[in-house]
Amino acid sequence: MLLNPDDFEQARQARDPHFDGRVFIGVVTTGIYCRPVCPVRLPRKENIRLYSTAAAAAEAGFRPCLRCRPESSPGTPAWMGSSHTVSRALQLIARGVLDEGSVEELAAQLGVGARQLTRLFDQHLGVAPAAVAKTQRLHFAKKLIDETRMPMSEVCFAAGFSSVRRFNAVFQQIYGRTPLSLRRQEKSTIPMQQSNAHGVQIRLSYRPPFDWRAMLIYLAMRAIPGVEHVSGYTYSRTIMLNGEAGELSVQFSDVSHSLLLTIRTGQTRALQQIVERVRVMFDLRAVSSEIEIFLAGDPHLLPIIAAHPGIRVPVAWDSFEVAVRAIVGQQVSVKGATTLVSRLALVYGEPYSGQGNPALNRIFPAPIVLAEASLSGLGITTRRISAIRELASAVCAEELRFDGSMDAPTFLERIVRISGIGPWTAQYIALRALNDPDAFPHADLILLRAAALPREVLTPAQLLLRSERWRPWRAYVVMLLWRHYAAIANSPASTISAMIKEECNS
Repeated sequence: MLLNPDDFEQARQARDPHFDGRVFIGVVTTGIYCRPVCPVRLPRKENIRLYSTAAAAAEAGFRPCLRCRPESSPGTPAWMGSSHTVSRALQLIARGVLDEGSVEELAAQLGVGARQLTRLFDQHLGVAPAAVAKTQRLHFAKKLIDETRMPMSEVCFAAGFSSVRRFNAVFQQIYGRTPLSLRRQEKSTIPMQQSNAHGVQIRLSYRPPFDWRAMLIYLAMRAIPGVEHVSGYTYSRTIMLNGEAGELSVQFSDVSHSLLLTIRTGQTRALQQIVERVRVMFDLRAVSSEIEIFLAGDPHLLPIIAAHPGIRVPVAWDSFEVAVRAIVGQQVSVKGATTLVSRLALVYGEPYSGQGNPALNRIFPAPIVLAEASLSGLGITTRRISAIRELASAVCAEELRFDGSMDAPTFLERIVRISGIGPWTAQYIALRALNDPDAFPHADLILLRAAALPREVLTPAQLLLRSERWRPWRAYVVMLLWRHYAAIANSPASTISAMIKEECNS
């Protein structure tokens, strides 16, 4: 979609990082498109064209800049400025559904026709779904070329190309050189990987502000021993993809607006899917400054936002895992829920022995395992055992899907049919598993207290009504209010570490 240069001229002149990944600058005189933060001399305003996506710039005939590397931009959330159908489609495309599938198959997953989906993409993004997938493949391949020493054949298939011949042809067409010559041009000091034992390392950027320390503390309080581990600036966990186990670790740094992702898996073809899920997990594409400006329109939220800038929504790596956790955590403390779910993982999870973090030794049990498991003797109540097994069966039967193909209202309507899952649990799962920016567990006791004005007692119905002014960012308000409540409660651990106590279901 072509943008008006007048609307972004000040940001372009300032090389404002807040617009990185949200605006791409096509330079008519060079035929190159750049990020707003590109260090090269600023082109004249009359010589530029602005696009909302890299795919739109590519479709207009511009090629990616080798200096600022558009493939390394933070990107924009799939749901920002798009229709619900387009945002869900973008999530599926990012997971690689068009690498082997067709637009017709993608549309069918979303419950619309292929022509309608293409029309929606043209309306909201200015490009077709296939063009988005094409640019995604190119960008991810370029990132692997620059940042890893993977063999070119592995880069080719990891990025979703169907053949090495096609891979080379696309790079020759876009960059005017082969992938191998691009790597040589980078003069990288990264040593050539001899095996997968050391893992593949990829750097992922984000827009400031980002209170990633609060996110790591949140994850540390809920980490399942053996499955997850948080230490210092690093989060690690085991993963299971296509029947093969692996692990990943994410390390944050104060120096750059980025994190270093290390992936240890034998499935190089799954790298793009893993990277995308990590971006979603840590909410790396969020435009915090814009969300906070919108929410600051509420006088009650304004001082809370000022005290806690850069709040993000932590989305679970394994949606089924967090759904089980939500059920187990009903009416018990965070620590108690962690104890119960760790027993479940120890008894029913698959043993894991990797060459990375020695604290990781378990794969969380799959839905097919828990659907038939007795789950007795773990301290979990009979009612919650029944809910877990029914949830697992629904996931196995694809009556519940976490991949973005099922919209949030349909998902919520379906999941509350499970006995033992009420509105609170359903909304919490939507917040942590669906990447729904508007999820809002309005019956949560901590939210009711944190959102109340002095000497005010809020009811769930009153809070739900008040939350209308926070749409579509209510999930961020949830995180903000939970953290605010922890701060004013003066937790002995820290002002953050008591964040988000999971209260009763309903």
